[in-house]
Amino acid sequence: MHIHENRPGILNSINQVFTENNINVVGQYLRTSGNVGYVVIDVLMQTPNQTDEALQKLKDLPGTIRARLLF
Repeated sequence: MHIHENRPGILNSINQVFTENNINVVGQYLRTSGNVGYVVIDVLMQTPNQTDEALQKLKDLPGTIRARLLF
């Protein structure tokens, strides 16, 4: 789950993390309210270490409020 500032381009930045790490997005649920948004993303990963790398990159994105891994 990624909680972020609701601004243009943030969803593109989030999806770019998955593209750059060769992670397949199989579903997304986006919701916004005022200045804040969140997206729940269902992904398929090839290797376990992709999880840590992708999560750190999501946390480092400008506009990120919080990023969490849910199982």
